[in-house]
Amino acid sequence: MSTASQDAATIARTANAIGSLDAAANSAAEARQGLLTKPPGSLGRLEALATRIAAITGHERPRLDARLIVVVAGDHGVVAQGVSPYPQAVTAQMVANFLRGGAAINVLARHARTRVRVVDAGVATPLPSDVSADPSLLRLGLGAGTADITHGPAMSGPAAERAVAAGIRLLDDERRVEGLDIVGCGEMGIGNTTSAAALIAATTGRAPVDVTGRGTGADDETYARKLRAVERAIEVNGPDPADGIGLLASLGGYEIGVLAGVYLAAASMRVPAVMDGVISGAAALVAATIAPGAAEYVIAAHQSAEPGHAAVLDRLGLEPLLDLGMRLGEGSGAALGISLCVAACRLLDEMATFGEAGVDNSDAAVAPEA
Repeated sequence: MSTASQDAATIARTANAIGSLDAAANSAAEARQGLLTKPPGSLGRLEALATRIAAITGHERPRLDARLIVVVAGDHGVVAQGVSPYPQAVTAQMVANFLRGGAAINVLARHARTRVRVVDAGVATPLPSDVSADPSLLRLGLGAGTADITHGPAMSGPAAERAVAAGIRLLDDERRVEGLDIVGCGEMGIGNTTSAAALIAATTGRAPVDVTGRGTGADDETYARKLRAVERAIEVNGPDPADGIGLLASLGGYEIGVLAGVYLAAASMRVPAVMDGVISGAAALVAATIAPGAAEYVIAAHQSAEPGHAAVLDRLGLEPLLDLGMRLGEGSGAALGISLCVAACRLLDEMATFGEAGVDNSDAAVAPEA
C-alpha cells in the first residue's frame, strides 16, 4: 500500500471508530451529582462539564491525571500578501521559546500540571541552534510552510491527508507512551489566522468580513490586505464545504491538519479534546467535516476575541467555558480549560455524598436557598 493510501486508510479507520457519547455514564454522573453535599445545581456549569466528560470517557467518575497540550507549528505562504505585522521567522523563534519553557503556554501548562508536546509540522525557517536538536521536539517534516492560498491550494490533497494522519499517529503514540486522559490543542504560525478565517468562511458560509480579525494586531492597512487575501483565497480555490480534506488542502496549514488529526484521534479514543482559539477551532471544523461525530468530544475552553471563533462555536454547537478576551493561541486558553475540567471532575469524584457525610438532605427538594 502506498503512503498516500495508508494515510487515507488511517483517517477512515479513525473516523469510523468514533462512537456516540456514553449515555449510561452520563446518567450515572448526573445521579451522583444529585447525591453530593451541595444544593442541586449549585456548582453551576461545573456540574454539566463533569457530566459531559463522564459521557465522553465512559466513566461515571472520570479522572484526568494524564494531561497533554499539543502545540503544533507551521508557516503559511499567504504571509507574502502582507497579512501580518510580524515576519515569518517569528514562528521558528516562538518554537524555540516553547522548547525553552518561556512562552505563555509553558507558564499556563505548568499551572495546570500538564505536559506540552511541541511539534514542527511545517516551519519554514531554521530553528535556533540551541534547540534544533532538542529531543522533546517532534519534527514531522510535512513541508517548509504552505503555498500562498491567494494563488492556489495551500497544499496537495495527499499532503493534507498526510498532515491529518500524522496528527492521529502523534496522539496514538503519546497515549501509548505516556498515557492520556485529556488533550488540549494549541498552535503557532505567522499568517495562520488568515488561513483559519478562510477555512471558517468556506465551511460555515459566513462572509469573510464577519470571520476575519486582526490576528497578531494588524493595523488598518494590514487588516485590509488580510481581508482581501481571505476573499481571494476562497474565490481562487472554490472549496467544497462538505469535503474536509479538500478544505484543508485548499485553504489550511500543516499545523491545522495535524490538529484535525488530533481531534479525530481523541474522539476515537474517548478522550476529551479541549479547543483553544480560532486556529484550533478551524482545525476542529475540519475534523468535524471529516467525521461529524468528532464534535461531541470537543470542549471549548474559551470564547476568543477573534470574530471567526464565534462562527466555529455556533457551527459545532459548543458553549465556551470562559470569556476573557484572549486571542493569543498557543493552547493558552486550552490550558485554562483543562484546569476547569480537572476541577469539575475532582468535585464529582471526591466530594462526599449526603449519606457518606451524615448530612441530612431529606427536605432538600423543598428547602429555600440558604
